[in-house]
Amino acid sequence: MKEIKIFAPATIANISCGFDVLGCCLDAIGDEMIVRKSPDKGVKITKITGATLPYETKNNVAGVAALALLDALNFEIDYGFEIEIYKNIKPGSGIGSSAASAAGSVFAINQLLGKPFSKIELVAFAREGERLACGSPIADNVAPAIFGGFTLVKSTNPLKIIELPTIDELYTTIIHPQIEIKTADSRAILPNDIPLKKAVKQWANVGALIHALHTNNASLFADSLTDYIVEPYRSKLIPDFGLVKESALKAGALGCGISGSGPSIFTFSKNKQVTENVAIEISKTYSKNKIPFHVYVSKINLEGIKIINS
Repeated sequence: MKEIKIFAPATIANISCGFDVLGCCLDAIGDEMIVRKSPDKGVKITKITGATLPYETKNNVAGVAALALLDALNFEIDYGFEIEIYKNIKPGSGIGSSAASAAGSVFAINQLLGKPFSKIELVAFAREGERLACGSPIADNVAPAIFGGFTLVKSTNPLKIIELPTIDELYTTIIHPQIEIKTADSRAILPNDIPLKKAVKQWANVGALIHALHTNNASLFADSLTDYIVEPYRSKLIPDFGLVKESALKAGALGCGISGSGPSIFTFSKNKQVTENVAIEISKTYSKNKIPFHVYVSKINLEGIKIINS
């Protein structure tokens, strides 16, 4: 292959109780990217639409992740790569915009090279793009983008990713208020010290949520979607977060929380009809303020990044 076109999906990170470790992949929202071999060595960003992002390779998350991959090659290549990025995930939206670009670039280049690297290695390269985006090489967005479905970051040093099953007929509704919250800023407001009682409640919910996924237990899954540590602080940055959560639960959602660092708010529901009802109700709620917003309804994407054509 000389060229490949891919769908790089949006993702939900943290999933309430799983700050920096839990994530899942979405099916209906994502960027498209075209990566091709070039006679010039190195990596060059040649086209960006949908967002104002830097073309300089070392200042672009897709470029930085791609360079990390090339640096790890144990064989010489006499060509380079050009990357086109078609953004549909707004930067700063909280649904993995930077992760989609970083994961997409390394996935595509790996395909063009004949797949010398494993998925876990691709996550490691993509984390370098996240380091550029938010100052920390987090993996809770790039892991589900590459693996698909739900993932748990078991460890970052060494990097260990656990693939998790999902609940039958699980859908998500995302409401994205058109405001920007930078990940670095949303991390800065979090406390450095956590009371032990809250920490115990939180890790109990993480364990219960993972058990719920493995046993297809929607009721336990819903009961585990409580964040005692991060949401109380970050929710203050999102106008009407509490009203959205209340209306989503009343409409039948299993749970509701902040996607990544916000401002997007996610809900999980047990079938498409309930999911669409939730979308209607939270749209009514948010329409009462003057902030524009988008609402997305999506299945859980079990595949991750997808090849559109090659």
